[in-house]
Amino acid sequence: MASKNKKRVILPTRPDPPSVEQILEDIGRACASDPVFSVVQDSAADVKGGSTDAAVGSRYEQSRRYLELNKWLLEAQGELVKKREELRAAGEQLECTVAEVKGRAL
Repeated sequence: MASKNKKRVILPTRPDPPSVEQILEDIGRACASDPVFSVVQDSAADVKGGSTDAAVGSRYEQSRRYLELNKWLLEAQGELVKKREELRAAGEQLECTVAEVKGRAL
């Protein structure tokens, strides 16, 4: 009921996308240690130098390992949620049992 009385927030309009000149200016002002450009430089070096099969294989294995770990983490998350629910149910059962025992003692 109270939510109807809240004033609606009006968001500002979306800014125009930057022009090519603005993008190039931003790139020109970026420092060399910017992580985005280090990845771009690594990729450019691979293309220029003809990336070795070992480097490509290494990146493939890293990607494959990442996907395996991600899958494992998702499965582990599901198991943890299940165990949390089991613990919650056991806690509720324990509380009922404790209340029952207290009721008998009185």
